[in-house]
Amino acid sequence: MRALVYHGPGHISWDTVADPVIEDPGDAVVRVETTTVCGTDLHILNGDLAEVRAGTVLGHEAVGEVVETGDDVERLHPGTRVVVSSVSACGRCGPCRDRMFGQCRGGGGWILGHLVHGTQAEYVRVPFADRSTHRLPFSPSPDEAVLLAEVLPTAYEVGVRNGEVGPGDTVVVVGAGPVGLATVAIARLYSPRRVVAVDLSAARLEAAVDMGADAAELPGRMIAELYDGPGADVVVEASGEPDGFVLCTRAVRTGGHIAVVGTPGRSSTLHLESLWRKNVTISTGQVDTSSTPWLTELLRFGRLQVSPLITHSFELDQAVEAYEVFSKGTESGALKVALRQGGGGRSRWRRGRAPCHRVASPYGPGPGRR
Repeated sequence: MRALVYHGPGHISWDTVADPVIEDPGDAVVRVETTTVCGTDLHILNGDLAEVRAGTVLGHEAVGEVVETGDDVERLHPGTRVVVSSVSACGRCGPCRDRMFGQCRGGGGWILGHLVHGTQAEYVRVPFADRSTHRLPFSPSPDEAVLLAEVLPTAYEVGVRNGEVGPGDTVVVVGAGPVGLATVAIARLYSPRRVVAVDLSAARLEAAVDMGADAAELPGRMIAELYDGPGADVVVEASGEPDGFVLCTRAVRTGGHIAVVGTPGRSSTLHLESLWRKNVTISTGQVDTSSTPWLTELLRFGRLQVSPLITHSFELDQAVEAYEVFSKGTESGALKVALRQGGGGRSRWRRGRAPCHRVASPYGPGPGRR
């Protein structure tokens, strides 16, 4: 098959690689219909995640069709259309039993495109397939459906839910990238008094208004007003930048909540000297995707409009170009890019299996936040 392969910091290419095969009885092989690129992929490309080995197929979000299953797979069969979750769940360990799939200790967590080959390919092997895929009960557009793999669960679980957004709250979202914008849209479902988006990009501020923000501004006057005034009930850090985190600590009210969603690429300073008296709660977290079925229903019944998040579309074999456009999002206007495969892959699928085995795996939780 063809796939996007990581060859070390700064180097990726569209290569011919071996077709995936069933390696464990719980595996499924999925023909990728649509995949996407996210910020963590850029972190890998920049060399920030040394554990990712050269030769790894990147990507951890996809929508596709099951073409083969292992003997222990019960919920799926060839022809089933699924969302491939960004995190994998063994279903047996303590964290999985607590529905904290991102912290799986039984070989799951964030492994696709990280510790095993990922989804930016014509086909992908999905470990723990019964618990690491979500069947689609309706036929959304592939562009919307792929957002269920990570972007929407991250915005809800790590931002809105962890931040405890509620009716009448003032919510500030710092960083209007894809997850920040999804946070704006989902927060609206909880009847806040107002939702404010903060970003340095005028285009992204405009997108925030389209997604439902009551106000969208550059950092500055509004943050100063919140700092000097009552402050925000919930502040969601979705930029991943140290300065963004500092803005959050300035905007939050006494007794308020800072929910950290963005993946930090650098260290951030926690100014406890100014925060310790404010009774502020700071939450972090890796997405678990336990909310994906609920979010799927919101899309199904039109309660959540997210199609504006997909701004650019490419053929799958244009993945290198997609990375270039996505990495320059503030210049290109890219939020999420969709990589779509044509119809040629299904007819040439060749069934194949490696010797099936179960191995206690060192795979643990990865960053998995965007």
